[in-house]
Amino acid sequence: MFVLGLQGSPRIKGNSSILLSAFLNEAEIAGAHTHCLNVAGKDISPCIECGVCEKEGFCSIDDGMQQIYPLLRQADIIVMASPVFFYGPTAQMKALIDRSQALWARKYVHRLTDPCRKWRRGFLLSLGATKGKNLFEGISLTARYFFDAVGANFDGSLTYKQIEGARDIKKHSTALTDAKEKARNLVAPFLSRKKILFVCTENACRSQMASAFAQYHAGDRIEVESAGSAPAQEINPVMEEVMREKGIDMAFRKPKSIEEASSLIKPDLTISMGCEKSCPFFPGIPDEEWDLPDPSGKPIAFMRQIRDDIEERVHNLIKH
Repeated sequence: MFVLGLQGSPRIKGNSSILLSAFLNEAEIAGAHTHCLNVAGKDISPCIECGVCEKEGFCSIDDGMQQIYPLLRQADIIVMASPVFFYGPTAQMKALIDRSQALWARKYVHRLTDPCRKWRRGFLLSLGATKGKNLFEGISLTARYFFDAVGANFDGSLTYKQIEGARDIKKHSTALTDAKEKARNLVAPFLSRKKILFVCTENACRSQMASAFAQYHAGDRIEVESAGSAPAQEINPVMEEVMREKGIDMAFRKPKSIEEASSLIKPDLTISMGCEKSCPFFPGIPDEEWDLPDPSGKPIAFMRQIRDDIEERVHNLIKH
């Protein structure tokens, strides 16, 4: 499983960073893969309200945000950490939030569902220098709508007042312990899932569809990765189109090698489809072969047949 931390403070190794690090380190100890993204260090331009995302489903601004969209889609848990600036998040974090409009548009305008949307969790860590009664109302509301836009269920927050001086958070009686406990509680359900690796030749069609259907129908019980014995540069656009017909959003997915996928997951089961002798063999791990022809280069009707066949097989896999 994968936990993505969004560190929104421009202060390097400040209080927000310390609190987020405590959360992520505990998640790592529990068994999760984690990544801390220093938002202030990324080239993220503000939204220019051009409307392209609502028309096309993608943001037209070519900057660091284009590398962040796939991370948001890969994460099982997204943790937003930011000090309060004028009752909201930092300007750097707000730029990232505003640019998530592209993901909002894919769901609410284009009516596409990210396969992990039902299972992904979002959590807020925030600090403020004052002790005002309403100090965290603004940032909490912003976080709630941000998590909805990126396809995560808002799972609450840990917020602390009167934290201003460098490393003040370390002097707080419970903050770091609270963050560690919350990390363990959030991560635990994801770690108990069965792990399945789907493999085909290019990781551009069949294994991508299988992994998406497994995530969509049983992401709370199954953790999946997909890979190719000879991965392509991009996923197949015809595959993406036929999955769109089912309302499933395949955007921001990239083919992976078997080596890359196996570094992210230790499968309980591998399912190979059409890569023949080049499919992986993991000693002691059960392997299934799904006899599915490669739909690459075939008419769209053929791709639809493969799609429906794969979904039926995934349903049977989940059932048994």
